[in-house]
Amino acid sequence: MPHVITQNCCNDASCVSACPVNCIHPTPEESAYATAEMLYIDPDACVDCGQCVNACPVEAIVPDDRLDAASKPYLELNRQFFADPGRKLYSAAPYKRPEARIDVDERGPLRVAIVGSGPSGSFAAQELLSHSGIRAEVHLFERLPTPWGLVRFGVAPDHQKTKLMTELFERTAGLDGLQFHLNVTVGEHVTHDELLAHHHAVIYTVGASNDRKLNIPGEELPGSHSATDFVAWYNGHPDFADRHFDLSAERAVVVGNGNVALDVARVLASDIDYLARTDIADHALEALSKSRIKEVVVLGRRGPAQAAFTTPELLGLLDHGFHVSVDAKAAPQADLPAIAALKEAILARLAGRPRRQGVKHLVLRFLGSPTEILGENRVSALRIEQNELVIDDRGRSRAQATGKAEAIACGLVLRSIGYQGKKLPGLPIDEATGTLPNDRGRVIDPATGIALQGIYTAGWIKRGPSGVIGTNKKCAAETVRGLLEDFAAGRLTAPRHGSDELRALIALRQPLAVNYAGWKAIDLYERDLARPRNRPRVKLTAVSEMLEVAHGGRTNE
Repeated sequence: MPHVITQNCCNDASCVSACPVNCIHPTPEESAYATAEMLYIDPDACVDCGQCVNACPVEAIVPDDRLDAASKPYLELNRQFFADPGRKLYSAAPYKRPEARIDVDERGPLRVAIVGSGPSGSFAAQELLSHSGIRAEVHLFERLPTPWGLVRFGVAPDHQKTKLMTELFERTAGLDGLQFHLNVTVGEHVTHDELLAHHHAVIYTVGASNDRKLNIPGEELPGSHSATDFVAWYNGHPDFADRHFDLSAERAVVVGNGNVALDVARVLASDIDYLARTDIADHALEALSKSRIKEVVVLGRRGPAQAAFTTPELLGLLDHGFHVSVDAKAAPQADLPAIAALKEAILARLAGRPRRQGVKHLVLRFLGSPTEILGENRVSALRIEQNELVIDDRGRSRAQATGKAEAIACGLVLRSIGYQGKKLPGLPIDEATGTLPNDRGRVIDPATGIALQGIYTAGWIKRGPSGVIGTNKKCAAETVRGLLEDFAAGRLTAPRHGSDELRALIALRQPLAVNYAGWKAIDLYERDLARPRNRPRVKLTAVSEMLEVAHGGRTNE
């Protein structure tokens, strides 16, 4: 009875280390790990020991005889990954995560500031504090009163198992040497230079929050928005809680077909009773309860084989109350990798299905590029140009305009075509990629290629918007490895000021700073609010309310 990894896989790879027969792949050291949609268990090698189940932080692994109807396709998905005979050539010896021991002379603890408390920042803190060769002190800075970044404000509200990653981060929060400085903005309450003066090094893990524009006429019309803003709105981000999205039209179009695009489309198409069992923000739940949207079109410029969404996200659409269909004119591609071929086969089965009556409709449409958003005072339609797939000189497929155009009537357009990082005060930026220029996590001067002393980066601001939550673990480990090497080699300057002085500075500049105990008060308050409604939590969406709870001014009693 093999075990099966299902949709919730976070690519954290804790299961890889737990497996006694090395049957979970790709491992973080294998080249396929960087682009894998998820991890996979070889059904022929699995010995049914269950160690992976205990190690998985998001409850994604189940025995094959306990798969429900929605999860049964994952058995085939796991099998297909190993359809390539080359993937069977791994050793059966237990996987050992490589760790270069870093020994340093006794100069007191290594003191590191981490800016950003999302997955990459949390993983970086874990790497520093759990390393066997060094004693570290970590100060984690976050501009909001709540930690965990993307997990709280980016993961879809109906993906509650994915949010179990926070339990792993909470274990890190309990390690000696970690201090939280929430509701503290670097660049406002404390400067970059001041961080360097109080630490050996600073790691920036601030993500990539800027969305990419379509750069077409009409993009600024009311009713045209970034999917990034929409996600932050329905997830209760304080900066977006007062946004307004007009849901009065019968059709919405999501431009782009990555995982975020599917999340957005799924939220728009889901039954309100289903959403009411999640931690979606109350203001979004109320607005969506009044929505008149009957159809959501997810538009991709290339064909089904090139769709950016992962197979697990596609399968995740199929167990909801709405109808899913595919509008694709591209012929199936030959010689695709096994996983890509499976995704295309699933899409082919969905293509041309008759529409179910009385339910909302989600259409996955391909081979269309937006050219103009139409409307007088607000969005009324999206003009698209139809594409065809052609093969370039390198044998790669690309979308080519056919000259045929059409307009899709709609009242809401959400663009979801990528993300890039913001310019940070005092630091270089790669304008093309929206990342901090770096060499394996060491931030560099782009003019010289020389590493800037004591400055590091991890996560999307390091590598761009790629991978899933667990991918940040390997990314953070690479950065921390370089930092430790620099510390051991004496390349980092000792702090001029101590931790007590840092705390005094923060107290002076931001008296309303929140520590970890303050966050736990917010966490408990939100969970208590949710209990009578049978929800996981009811999020506070105003910073003032969060601070009142964190500092003891409001309770549920």
